[in-house]
Amino acid sequence: MQALLDTIATLPRPTEAGRHFHGRGGLYPGCEAFTLDAYPPVWLFTSFAPVEEAALHTIGQALAARGAQVAPGEPLNWVFQQRDESRATNRLMAGEVPAEHVVEEDGARYGVHLLRGQNHGFFLDMVEGRRWVRRWAAQQPGGRVLNLFAYTCAFSVAALQAGAGHVTNVDMAGGALSIGQRNHGLNGIAARAAFMPHDIFNSWGKIKRGAPYDLIVADPPSHQKGSFMAPKDYPRVMRRLPELLAPGGLALLCLNTPKLGADFLLQGMQAEAPTLQFVERVANPAVFGDVSADRALKVMAFRAPD
Repeated sequence: MQALLDTIATLPRPTEAGRHFHGRGGLYPGCEAFTLDAYPPVWLFTSFAPVEEAALHTIGQALAARGAQVAPGEPLNWVFQQRDESRATNRLMAGEVPAEHVVEEDGARYGVHLLRGQNHGFFLDMVEGRRWVRRWAAQQPGGRVLNLFAYTCAFSVAALQAGAGHVTNVDMAGGALSIGQRNHGLNGIAARAAFMPHDIFNSWGKIKRGAPYDLIVADPPSHQKGSFMAPKDYPRVMRRLPELLAPGGLALLCLNTPKLGADFLLQGMQAEAPTLQFVERVANPAVFGDVSADRALKVMAFRAPD
């Protein structure tokens, strides 16, 4: 646990949401189960293995000591999430979590929820993917975007803030899309977004009505029983891309499982959508460093022919 404590001892006073310790990348022996994230004004410590109470007490003391140095007089707020493959338990360890918890990233505002569920409404590892979309939207003002597996629509917020003309967000989870609608309202961009609470695989006809799209973003869950299993279902998404993209349009495909490497996307696209050419792999944030690039998050861009 020493590597985690060493990181805590040098923490800044965060103003934006972000990860500060990523043991999951395997670069810190003994800390492979741990992550530490800032959702100001709350710290979130997550463990994918059981943690003894004494260790939690030590972590709390370390956070309090660093807080007294960088934010004297401010209360310490921190949450512990215990994770395994099937469930998550969230526990308030000190302070409080705002009833309406809103965090910022690159000038955008997003609602989050740290005390319920496994996910919190905003995926920190996708920060460079959102920045890639911002750069694209700034260079292609007025572009039309299709955001598949939209969850709470962070990609849509980033695209619209940077100049996209319209974004269609599709996700079968109506509750997540409702949070996404609120995120658009928080940023004053709701008028240029549409929200479709549909199963993507049963809705290609509706999705195609909005085509052609200048950018398609696909960020599906890698393993969600009953709705999406990457090895079987991602190819079904890939083969639809050519008929949905405008000439020269781009597809940004995301894959967040360590069990499948970059070749899964590259070979899958060659088999299912061979007219689309690989452009680049978006670099992950340095804090998400991993012993293996194939284990880490994969975010890859492909271009349709002109």
